[in-house]
Amino acid sequence: MKIMYINNDGAGFADHLEVAQGIKVGVLFGERMPYAKAQDYLIRVNRQEATADQVLQEGDRVSFTPKKIEGALV
Repeated sequence: MKIMYINNDGAGFADHLEVAQGIKVGVLFGERMPYAKAQDYLIRVNRQEATADQVLQEGDRVSFTPKKIEGALV
């Protein structure tokens, strides 16, 4: 199935991805961001906050946005 993937980490990009039917948000995060910790990102599906066990549907828009931008003061 096809989804829209928006990576807001670094330069960021958007692209259509072919993913397995029934894939969960947590699995997609692990595949696309293997170096990152999910708790450091705001993870959304169709502009709504998502849980790791949420199953993606055809046409969903998934975005991973870091909670802290590199170089920003805390």
